[in-house]
Formats: sequence, C-alpha cells, structure tokens
Amino acid sequence: MDEREVVTCFLRNDGQLLLVRRSDDAESYPGQWGAITGYLAPERGAPPDEPGTAARREIREETGLDDPALVRRGEPFAVEDAHRGTRWRVHPFLFETGTREIDPNWELQAYEWAHATEIRRRETVPDLWRSYDGVRPTVESVAADDEHGSAWLSVRALEVLRDEAALTADFETVAGVARALLAARPSMAVVENRINRAMSEASERVPGAVERAAREGITSAVEADRAAAAVAAARIEGARVCTLSRSGTVEQALDLADPEAVLIAESRPGGEGVAVAESLAARHSVTLTSDAALAGQLNAFGADAVVVGADTIFPDRVLNKVGTYGLALAAAAREIPLYVVASADKVAPDDGIDTEPAAATLYDGDADLTVANPLFEATPAALCTATCTERGALETDDVAEVAARHRSLREW
Repeated sequence: MDEREVVTCFLRNDGQLLLVRRSDDAESYPGQWGAITGYLAPERGAPPDEPGTAARREIREETGLDDPALVRRGEPFAVEDAHRGTRWRVHPFLFETGTREIDPNWELQAYEWAHATEIRRRETVPDLWRSYDGVRPTVESVAADDEHGSAWLSVRALEVLRDEAALTADFETVAGVARALLAARPSMAVVENRINRAMSEASERVPGAVERAAREGITSAVEADRAAAAVAAARIEGARVCTLSRSGTVEQALDLADPEAVLIAESRPGGEGVAVAESLAARHSVTLTSDAALAGQLNAFGADAVVVGADTIFPDRVLNKVGTYGLALAAAAREIPLYVVASADKVAPDDGIDTEPAAATLYDGDADLTVANPLFEATPAALCTATCTERGALETDDVAEVAARHRSLREW
C-alpha cells in the first residue's frame, strides 16, 4: 500500500472555517469538500518537509495568505483508503486569519466560509471531521487559555457548544457541556451570558436547536464586538493612546481609530501586552513599557486617551486585568479620558463573579508572608469616562437594566 504524509489545514475567521471544494483535476478526491491540504514532500521521492513548514506553504500556495496565526497542531493519525491503495498519515492544523479575502489557485474549484459542523453534512475527503476534532476548541482549552481576552474566549466557548451539539442526540449531554463551559471561566461574564443565551434560545430542548442558537450567537457576538470597537474608535481617532493587556475589541478599536501612536504595558503576570505590542507594531507606532513605568510614561509619551477592555462590567465598577486600576488613577490625575470598550454581554448578571488567581508564582521562598498576586482587579466606574458598547455609552442605570436581562437568561 502506498504511504503518503499530508497536512490538513483549517483556517478560521470569526468562528467559521474555510471549506474548499477540490478541483475536478485534483489528483485525489476531486469534487469533494475539504480543508487546505498538501503533501509533506511536494515531489514524490523528495525528503519530507517538517509538517509546520508544509502547512504554511500549502496555505500560501492555495489561498495567497502569508502569515495566519497558528492556533493548534493536532496529533497525526492514519487513514487507509483501500480503494486507492493509499495509507495517508494526516497532520492536522488550525490557523486563525484576520481576513476572508483569499486568492484561490487551480486546486480549489469553490470555497466557502462555514460553521465547522457543516463538515458533517457534506461529501468530504476521508475523515475530515477527525482532522478537525484533533484541533477544535474544547472545554479544557477554554479553561486553560491565559493569552486571550474574554470576548475571544466567549466565541470559542460557543464553538465548543455548537460542535458538541452536533455530535449527540441527547439534550442533557449538551446541557452538561454548557454547564462545564460556565464553570470553566467563572470570572468572565461574557462567557456566561453568551452560553446562557444560546441555551435559552434553544426552546425546543434538542441538540439541533442548541447548534443553531450557538451558530447565531457566534455571528451576533462578532458583530457586537465590532460595533463596540467602532463606538470607542470615534472617541480616540488620531490620538496618542495608552492601553494594557490583551483585548481583541481594543485592538479593533485601535485599527479603526488609526491613532498617532500607542503606548502599551507588558501586562504581568502573563505578559500578553508584549505579544499585542508586536502585533500592533505592524500597523501603528508602538511603545512598549513595563507595568511599573506605565503611570510615569503617560506624560513622557504624551497620552491623549486611555482605552482598556473589560472582563466584566458592573454598575459601579469594571473588572479587568490587574494594572487597570493604577492606570485609571494615573489618567485621572492627569485629566486624560479613560474609555472602557466591550460588548454589553460583558455586563455581569449580579455581583457573584469570582476573580481568578494568577497562574504565575510571585514568591516561592520560605519567609512567613502573605502573597497577593491577583490576575484581575476592580476599577471604580467613576474613574471611567465612558463604557463604550454596541449600544453606545452605558450609564449606571443602563448597566443595571442589562444585568437584569442577563439574569433572566439563567432560567434555561
């Protein structure tokens, strides 16, 4: 039996995957749906590539995309096709891309951005779902992620709910997944609200209804985050802006506002501000500083505005990455406006949100002392110039009204 090693590369954008229909002239499985695929060795007899190198080459050749972000690399597995006399060794990959504009080559007869569960409803290349299953988000990956903001994670949580609903005929199994997702990130109200909304809207209490509601939830979540970013962008357009930590909504706002320059803190203990600074540097003039130096750098940098994300919004305070409170105090002392940007789904249903401890160790010595190493902290709403959401700028009464609606979603 002929043995060939191949990569299968899923490209994700806004919660959907790029599915491609193979050309009628394709060497294998013409006319069937798949992902971006290719051999580890472009020519028979050539030494095999490293799978990651082959994956990026195939993406570039088949779509024209140069640098999608690697999300996950799955374990390789074997697929035997007795009819073709071929044993495939498949290396699955998942990449994130910020665009849906691709330049398909001759190998792609058609393409479509679709929800992953469409794989189960189409004539596909062998074991395409198994490839996706090796790289898709899970309850565990949502719980363990310490790099991304809560809005991003809420979409991943909805993807998990969508996928699991497509895999079972039992509603209680899906409900168990929903409860596990709620428990995975207890400090992130947006995860709770979006999962609860999907379950509430599945009034038929069958897995298919949950899958449909999760699909719709992904679309509305993406649209809400973009709209919130636009509200904030109008207030910081062309300014010299300071921020910290990682928030996808803040990054969208910065891209829309085209600020003169951006100052960003490293954001300990995770240090995610460094990666954000690297990403922003491709599009903006960026200064990276330490958390300790941030307050003093506001003057040196000449900041006109501060913009931060939010993990959770309450009527009287905003919960966000540690360092936000100190930055807000420094901005207030210098009369610099501070804008919180987040979708209204980040409004907590009530005050019962527990903050998460930092994963990093602050002290491992033997002294008899108490260590305080929080990951999140509360910033009083009085220090925030405006809370920018897709509904516009929310006042205290508005937040309380949204919270009441979110409480009702728990009734599912």
